[in-house]
Amino acid sequence: MLFTIINSIVVIGYLAGVCYLAYKGRRRVRLAPDHMIAGQERPTGVLGISHGATLIGTTAIIGFGGTAAMFGFSLLWVGFFSIVVGVFIAFAFLGRRTRLMGRALNAYTFPEVLGERYQSPFIQGFAGIVVFAFIPIFAAAILIGMARLIEVSLHIPYLLALAAFSLFLVLYVILGGFRGVKYIDAFHGVFMLVIMAIFCFWTYKLLGGVIPAHQALTAIAPLIPERLFEGGIQGWTAGLRFGSPVWWIACSSIIYGVGIGSLVQPHLVVKFLKAPSERELNWGVSATGVFMLAMMGIPLIVGPLTNVIFVDRFGAISIAMAGGNVDKIIPLYITTIMPWWFGLLFLVGMMAASTAVLCSQFRVGGTCLGRDFYAKGMRFRRGGEVFTTKLGIALTIIATVLWGLVLPPSSITVATAFFFGLCAASFLPAYLLGLYWKGVTREGAMASMVGGLCVHFIWIIFFHYLGMTAFFGQANLVVHADPASWLWRLQYVDPLVFSLPISFALCIWVSRKSKKMPREHLNRCFKFVIK
Repeated sequence: MLFTIINSIVVIGYLAGVCYLAYKGRRRVRLAPDHMIAGQERPTGVLGISHGATLIGTTAIIGFGGTAAMFGFSLLWVGFFSIVVGVFIAFAFLGRRTRLMGRALNAYTFPEVLGERYQSPFIQGFAGIVVFAFIPIFAAAILIGMARLIEVSLHIPYLLALAAFSLFLVLYVILGGFRGVKYIDAFHGVFMLVIMAIFCFWTYKLLGGVIPAHQALTAIAPLIPERLFEGGIQGWTAGLRFGSPVWWIACSSIIYGVGIGSLVQPHLVVKFLKAPSERELNWGVSATGVFMLAMMGIPLIVGPLTNVIFVDRFGAISIAMAGGNVDKIIPLYITTIMPWWFGLLFLVGMMAASTAVLCSQFRVGGTCLGRDFYAKGMRFRRGGEVFTTKLGIALTIIATVLWGLVLPPSSITVATAFFFGLCAASFLPAYLLGLYWKGVTREGAMASMVGGLCVHFIWIIFFHYLGMTAFFGQANLVVHADPASWLWRLQYVDPLVFSLPISFALCIWVSRKSKKMPREHLNRCFKFVIK
């Protein structure tokens, strides 16, 4: 009881301090661009930490950490792909060109980069409405993770935790106008690095060191439930059985989907647009790489090791301790195993991470509706852009809370993989080829975006193991096939495996068959990129 009171007091103090920093940033909000990119000046090195803090939030630490507790060390490939693809490739191959092309086209948002690059209000409006419609699902994943942590830490009902943190976010947005984010991003990042270092060190200390910890984890493999073993989990250190349902879920949805999808996250592309110089992008590669190594790698390591500690102390593996909800594994481990003072630091740190990423997503949702869809896509009067942007922010927050209420247990990783895959299928070909290939046309980009989105949803609804059940309460089209056949296993293959290649093929094929973009426009797009 005493620790709960102390936790509550510290949390209230932290929230008050963050709101003050937000109010400090509010005084400098004057123009619509402040609602879109929250200003452009940033100290060197902040972009890298901010990028990492915005990319992970509670999805990696609580969601992926809990999922790794069930799947094992195989999910370390998620961290590898997130660093190689989401950091190195994103900064080295996309960051500079995005910043320079955005500068040439005077673009403030990710859909605006696409719309101006292809001289198409439809493309900008389509990208804007897609992001606005589905980013609340990703935001809800972060919100759920935070609510689960508050639920376990403060011993309050989940719905109350969800409502309380949502109200704080609303207050923060009202006070800060998002400009305050730049004042706290660096603090969030450094604080989280310290927390993760303690998290990893203390776990290995409890288990007697690195080698004894991994040996003990290998030894308890027979405790894996029969259902999970039949699904493909052979052991937390043994890897997943090739071609099994769990292998397809882990490789195609989590590793491939999240890794590739991290290239086209709208709230991260905005960070490239507001980078003040190439020097900041160069610093960002190393800073974000180290940051992501700790933030992604440590939860994916600690997650499986929680099984050993729970078995030693309570006689049950992690998923059993959490009642089958992987989203509660890490919060439960923090509150029952780690020292109480660490639980307090962890709670505040996760609030920091969640605040950073959710505010970025709310801002993106609002600008996608106000600027990209309303002002540019539908070509309505510009006088209502700021109002519609604020309305979009409010609607994004409301939709996020509603998704947080209706999504089932163990949904953080699923919701994250869904949004990342959707963005990759819809936007990656038009975005990537538009930065490097002058031959891609307006029609090619439109075919790629619409076709990729349609194929993605067709596969989810009719073939994926979650689709028909979620939409219609019925089995999918391949569930009755022979369980030993490849046709039956198709229901566990992520739609991105099919939609992304089709999206690329449509973009290239239609571009070759359609009229080229005007040379004058292409010269304007690439005038800073190619010198």
